[in-house]
Amino acid sequence: MASILNPSFCRRLLLILLYFVSSFLAINSLSSSVSISGNSSHTLICALQSTNRLQGQKSFLNCTSFPTGIKIQVNPNISFSEIAGGNGFVCALRPQMGSSSSSSSVMFCWRFSTNETNVAPKRIYHGPMIQNLEAGNSQICGLSSSNNGLNCWQWPGFNTRNVKGFSSISVGENFVCGLSETSGNINCRGNKSIIGDEPKGNYSVIAAGTRYACAISSNNGSLHCWGDVPKAAMTPQGRFISLALGDNRSCALRAVNRTVDCWGTDGFSTPESFRNTSFEAITAKGSVFCGVMSNDYSLHCWGNDNLGMNGTAHKVFDEVLPGPCRTDCSCGPLPGSAQFCDLGRSICSFCDNQLLESQPPLPPSASSQSRQSNWSSKMVAFLVVGCVGSVSLMLVLAFFVYRYCKGRGCRRVHDSGRLDEPEDQPAIQPTLEKRLSHMISMGNGGHLEEFSWQILLEATNNFSEDQKIGTGSFGSVYHATLKDGKEVAIKRAEISPTSPSDKIIGGSRRQEDKDDAFVNELESLSRLNHKNLVRLLGFFEDNNERILVYDFMTNGSLTDHLHKLHTSTSNPNSPLMSWSGRIKVALDAARGIEYLHKYAIPPIIHRDIKSANILLDSKWTAKVSDFGLSLMGPEDEESHLSLLAAGTVGYMDPEYYRLQHLTTKSDVYSFGVVLLELLCGYKAIHRNENGTPRNVVDFVVPYIEQDEIHRVLDRRLPPPTPYEIEAVAFVGYLAADCVRFEGRERPTMTDVVNKLEIALDACLAQPKPTISRFNSGSDSD
Repeated sequence: MASILNPSFCRRLLLILLYFVSSFLAINSLSSSVSISGNSSHTLICALQSTNRLQGQKSFLNCTSFPTGIKIQVNPNISFSEIAGGNGFVCALRPQMGSSSSSSSVMFCWRFSTNETNVAPKRIYHGPMIQNLEAGNSQICGLSSSNNGLNCWQWPGFNTRNVKGFSSISVGENFVCGLSETSGNINCRGNKSIIGDEPKGNYSVIAAGTRYACAISSNNGSLHCWGDVPKAAMTPQGRFISLALGDNRSCALRAVNRTVDCWGTDGFSTPESFRNTSFEAITAKGSVFCGVMSNDYSLHCWGNDNLGMNGTAHKVFDEVLPGPCRTDCSCGPLPGSAQFCDLGRSICSFCDNQLLESQPPLPPSASSQSRQSNWSSKMVAFLVVGCVGSVSLMLVLAFFVYRYCKGRGCRRVHDSGRLDEPEDQPAIQPTLEKRLSHMISMGNGGHLEEFSWQILLEATNNFSEDQKIGTGSFGSVYHATLKDGKEVAIKRAEISPTSPSDKIIGGSRRQEDKDDAFVNELESLSRLNHKNLVRLLGFFEDNNERILVYDFMTNGSLTDHLHKLHTSTSNPNSPLMSWSGRIKVALDAARGIEYLHKYAIPPIIHRDIKSANILLDSKWTAKVSDFGLSLMGPEDEESHLSLLAAGTVGYMDPEYYRLQHLTTKSDVYSFGVVLLELLCGYKAIHRNENGTPRNVVDFVVPYIEQDEIHRVLDRRLPPPTPYEIEAVAFVGYLAADCVRFEGRERPTMTDVVNKLEIALDACLAQPKPTISRFNSGSDSD
């Protein structure tokens, strides 16, 4: 035992343990808190800074352009954890805080060209937490915290499936290299000129230039480079702790005094003013290099004429984060760094695996007893046992947490991070994130715009009540005008319940219901295109906001004109003040529903057809809207879906409610109720002369069956002409057929469209065969 626990062996064992522990925890990297990007004429430097040095609760993003001309929209109240940039873009990660730690991330990117101002962010990722964000000239990659798997964006054709197990990565031009979390070995993917030339052995730091890469050995801190390595300058010797690689030029931090050592083509070397300056960290992109000084954390950049005369050093920011904020640091926190981070987190010091060897060596004459006094076998044994015990305890705790969550149904958070929300917010349902990802992966929604939160706030005047025009299946609807002058309707999910008169059957208005309504509408309208369906323009979604943006319907809803407006006085020229106008609106809506049932693949059952969901544009064309309850129906019209009933009271198919059998005929019933509303002007559920609630079907259909429809027609309209009364009666018969108790006795929507076309022609006195009750029946009768 004494021979095993000799100081040399224990020291090596301790180093191995330190390496494995550090592989579980993040290693500080300036490239995660400073980004360098730009285009052919401008350089954009961005950095994470603290908003409050006393409390250190936020790390906001600050950017400056050299020369001035590029400006991106950044909310200073939003905290970001890591950033990275390349040619014409910069991206930032925002963590979503769970009950104890970050469990998900959202990534926003700003893409810009020359002299652009007010560049708005666009979300390109939300899901499991991402860390170690790195960018090449075009691509950007990060590691998933769940399995250290590789995730990359803006890299068409690059397959990251089953690429996992990295402790850190670095991205070059069309390649990415990573360090194995278990062995420290180097593994590269992408460009073939890089793959296969990786040096063998264990490495602690890796960095990529445009066409080459370098790594720092875990054994002695030496540099090893491969790929298209610049030939004009020799790689420096010594022990290093950090790297920054660009275009044919490189810089590294020495372990002894943290001074920067630069080399490369065209005589590139360390700026004279930095020869004896200590840095906490460095990063590079292209020809630009940046470093955070140890004495005051100020950021200085050099190497590009855009930054100053002859590429001399330029002070960019007074104080920046010298690395990302972490919960745990294997090699301890950077002194004083807690002031930059929110509570419980700090910036990690570099893990120098040569820590023990960095102690001054003992002279050869020193006795073994002197060496034993510093590292006795007993001390090392206790330290080794302590380290092993700590790691074992962490693994055991992680196992029990996993078992607990699996048994209790703990939810994984998938945040999309609104740009001005507090850190602690309710989690998005995993099913929502999964359905959104599935929709995108299937290619749906590609034509939709993902609006920024700031644009929506400005367009609605912070969702002012003055701009509120109604409610939908999952929230309120606002009238807004975008900066380009386009009028839109913005539907926003809200916590407050819907009104009692619009109560939805089949459960409370929980967050899951709103998530379902939101994705249903996205899934349906993203793949539909018909002149009688409302057009969805885009959306915004994050962990507590669901927003959809549509074309604005100038003339409101059919409900507005039938029940809310005094039609006879408000707009006497309205088409809805004529019988032909009402039949035309019915025909438009019927064509939209027919498209859902017959031509959409797979068919769609709307489930909430009602006058409030039939909108009128500036030309009085009717369009079906609000697909929050819609479902993909069976291909066979004779089949049905078995599920709990949902819809609006007064419009819901009684057969669907009673048997929980949903078919396209359920929409037909609801449309029949709308036809009755158009004919008589009564609401689906209204009060009689005595104030007792009454169903329009129960009240009007008996008059239709007795050929006395004239007794219940809307008295706000002029009495129908002889041509019109024939058409109106025909529509009455059709409505009665639509609301038959059994679905199989109802017509199809194609039947309905055909009959309404006949009725409209007759109403307009067009030459058509005389219509009769028999013509209005279902083809199945």
